[in-house]
Amino acid sequence: MAFWLGWGLLVRLTIGAVLPAGYDETYYYLYVHYLDWSYFDHPVLVALTTGVGTWLTGAVTPFTIRIGAILLYTGTLFFFYLTAKRLFNERSALFALVLATLIPFFTVGFGVLTLPDSPLMFFWSLSLYLTSGEFFRLSETYRPSWRILLISITIGLACLGKYHGFLLGLGLVLFCVLSNRYRRALWSKWTILGFVLFLLTISPLLWWNYQWDWVSFKFQSGRAVPDRYYNFLDLLLTFLVSNAYLFPSLGLPLWWVSMQKLGQGLLGKVSEQEKLILAVSVPVFLGFTLMGGYRQILPSWPMPGFFTATLLVGERVSIWYDRYPKGVRNWLWSSGLIIFFLLTIALLHTSYGILQKGGKYAIGGGFWDIKHDPSTELVDVVQMRRVFLQDATVQEQLKTVAFIFCNNFFLAGQVGMALVPQVSQPVTALDRDLRGFAFWADDRSWLGKDGLYITSQLFAEDLRKYDGYFDRLTFVKAIPLYRGGQVAQTFLIYRAERLLQTYPRPYGINRVPDQS
Repeated sequence: MAFWLGWGLLVRLTIGAVLPAGYDETYYYLYVHYLDWSYFDHPVLVALTTGVGTWLTGAVTPFTIRIGAILLYTGTLFFFYLTAKRLFNERSALFALVLATLIPFFTVGFGVLTLPDSPLMFFWSLSLYLTSGEFFRLSETYRPSWRILLISITIGLACLGKYHGFLLGLGLVLFCVLSNRYRRALWSKWTILGFVLFLLTISPLLWWNYQWDWVSFKFQSGRAVPDRYYNFLDLLLTFLVSNAYLFPSLGLPLWWVSMQKLGQGLLGKVSEQEKLILAVSVPVFLGFTLMGGYRQILPSWPMPGFFTATLLVGERVSIWYDRYPKGVRNWLWSSGLIIFFLLTIALLHTSYGILQKGGKYAIGGGFWDIKHDPSTELVDVVQMRRVFLQDATVQEQLKTVAFIFCNNFFLAGQVGMALVPQVSQPVTALDRDLRGFAFWADDRSWLGKDGLYITSQLFAEDLRKYDGYFDRLTFVKAIPLYRGGQVAQTFLIYRAERLLQTYPRPYGINRVPDQS
């Protein structure tokens, strides 16, 4: 166990140090500068896990904003292992730990990137561990205990990580409903008191939403509403994409074991331990996968369910190992080596461009024209900070503007992470999809003042959407960023002279819906 926890931590530290910051990560970094009870698109804990590394080191880099997530996932795996050991046995727990360490999305999405999934999965895993202690004690007669209070608090903390925490709570309720032995927990005095503690735990989330007309709940629930007719090809694509993130040699067995156990569960042929795992996992990963038939889902949405279902696969692999020890070893070793190879290539290319044609570090001259490489959209924010703040023209402009803005929220996140540690002006987005920026500054205070508009050459056409909002926008300078000796992205800087009217906001401070 210690080896796999240590090895996983070393791998994640390496990835975290080399990988450029992602869209969401740069945006969540700005949460740190606007600490609040909650935020438009996610609860509060991602701000704390993102900020801990910058507060400890004083530096703002992709690595420092990930320190919290990297360390937290070690705890997630530790409680995951203990849960599997308590539900099954030590060997099943070890195999479950190996799988959770190898699966690429778990490693990177839960264990490296600073995302709401990191605190969610820590408290999700801790909740499962406490639940296993509550329901599977060595006792012939089950009596609800004080442990339900701790479970209620950790479920609440999972909700403060991401709204998926509510699905965890519903999954545990579903388990009790389906189990004759544990149904009595639902009307226990401990559960009633636990529900009060749960509400107290999520009170920051409730208080913030109460102040802002429940905007987060409306936003998140709206994402479940169909945006097109059901399409089975989209469902198939969702299934294939999820297996790509899980890695096919691990994802397909995960699906197979889960669906087989679900079928047995419908026939009443599973143990109480397996019933618990099914109740928490299947509604999440199967529900979001089916949702993919009528709207595009993010890869992270079904992953907490897959993570939980890995407990079932660990138990099954333990049985397989008795029959086919060499086959199991070959399967895990070959999967691990291929994943390690592919992650290494992807990491080196994203960071240094080892596959781009003509790049300084290109292998064999390269294979991909950098102009058509989507990985260049992951901006090197440290290079951006250095180039922007050393440029005399940009420095001159910064002295005379009241605010900095971009044309979308994720670009504003990248610019914000690069500049906010060093400049006094607020960085915002002027767009219909504002996310947290709608709550962090009142743009009425900028009326009549000049701003600095920063965008990428990829979005040069967006300049037109500011017609009528400023006296004029004057081009200042184009600043290139490099990867492997080639221009990866070019940022365009404009001076936006005198803000004439506020940009429409569908929510937030100075809510002014667009009438067009």
